Amino acid sequence: MQINNTSKNKINSQIIKKLAREVGFDLCGISPAYELLKEQKDYKKWLSFGCHGKMSYLEKNLDLRFDPSAIVENAKSVISLAVNYYPQKLQNTETYYKFSKYAYGKDYHLILKNMLSVLLGRIREINESVTGRGFVDSAPVMEKSWAQKAGLGWQGKNGCLIVPKQGSYFFLCELIVDMKLEYDKEFVKDYCGNCTRCVEYCPTGAISEEGFVNAEECISYLTIELKDSLVRGSTSPKFDNWIFGCDVCQDVCPWNKFAKPASEDVFGVNEELLDFTDEQWENITREQFLALIKKKNSPMARIKYDKLKSNIEFMKSD
Repeated sequence: MQINNTSKNKINSQIIKKLAREVGFDLCGISPAYELLKEQKDYKKWLSFGCHGKMSYLEKNLDLRFDPSAIVENAKSVISLAVNYYPQKLQNTETYYKFSKYAYGKDYHLILKNMLSVLLGRIREINESVTGRGFVDSAPVMEKSWAQKAGLGWQGKNGCLIVPKQGSYFFLCELIVDMKLEYDKEFVKDYCGNCTRCVEYCPTGAISEEGFVNAEECISYLTIELKDSLVRGSTSPKFDNWIFGCDVCQDVCPWNKFAKPASEDVFGVNEELLDFTDEQWENITREQFLALIKKKNSPMARIKYDKLKSNIEFMKSD
């Protein structure tokens, strides 16, 4: 974007959204920064039920999680951004072992952080007095709440942000800045209505009709976040062969009939990974893991080799 003398030091929401599109973001909405009191109450209730499993880090930094000014000095606005990650090619359907679509390419954390840095830099080219900080989901920021307040969509029963007529296959991130802007209208309508497909089709019954997702029964948590090896229990016969994550609650969501493949391969789909056979998964060596997953910056590297092998052995013996 060209900067001329008349636009120097003048920036508004319209310009920021234009810059966001140029950087590669598919969606951008802006909301005022304030303390999330209702969300804090709901979150603490979720914690009190033990729905976070062994993710003890979710109990920390509560003062930061709900108040933008606690993590960005003089925070005035939250710029919510999203990138479509629905793949142009799907995993080989003949493969017994499955993994989540978000792991088809490179780890989104570094890519989105770089995009946020570029966006902030472009904003500061226009007004160098603006300060801010970008956040991806590894930071204590309520990304789905802010996205809803910025008008991007609503939170479905499965806990995902659902974008009207586009679905839920989006990575979310935020840029919190110290300047006031024009704000979008909060998305207040819940278009899930009486639909309970995600509740009914969840293989392990991890989703309640009230919108609570119990991590201790969630396949994504059990195959990724839980560091321990999987053990036999009431949910074990229902794992549906997922060795890293699970997409069932999204795949069955009626709104994802609108999901379209990303126009650009921002995250670099790992073709070899998509075509991996059952035999290759069962016999994968540490060296192959490093070459196929870790060195290619795949999100699957997050669980390390031993956990991946443990997951495979668990499904293999199911």
